[in-house]
Parts: sequence; structure tokens; C-alpha cells
Amino acid sequence: MTKQNHYPFEASLRRLEELVEQMENGELSLEASLKTFEEGIKLTRECQLALKQAEQKVSLLVEKNGEQPFETD
Repeated sequence: MTKQNHYPFEASLRRLEELVEQMENGELSLEASLKTFEEGIKLTRECQLALKQAEQKVSLLVEKNGEQPFETD
């Protein structure tokens, strides 16, 4: 996404929920469904990146304090 369309993490999750609801309603045209799906994929990637960065930051902070990092799935 461009910087213009970049959402904070929580806003991205809310927008994803909206997109899922729109698609589940089944009232979108094929073209609108594809556009909605594409936006959802972009938001999902942004959220995954934000989570990964947060996880790395937490691990770094834990390491600095001499603690064991937490287990991830």
C-alpha cells in the first residue's frame, strides 16, 4: 500500500473485518469482490509485518534484560 493508504495496526484489523463482512454478505459484484480481496491481502501483509516487527522488538528487549525470549507458534 502507499503511505497514503497505510493504516495503524488496529485500524488495519478493523478494516479487514469490514472487508470480510462485505465479502461474506455476497452482494458485491465480481469486480468489487476482487478489489475488496486485493485490499484485504495488502492489509493482511501489513499486519503480518507489523506483528513480526513487534515480536522482534520484544525479543530484543527481553535479550537486553537477560531473560529468555518467549516461544512462538
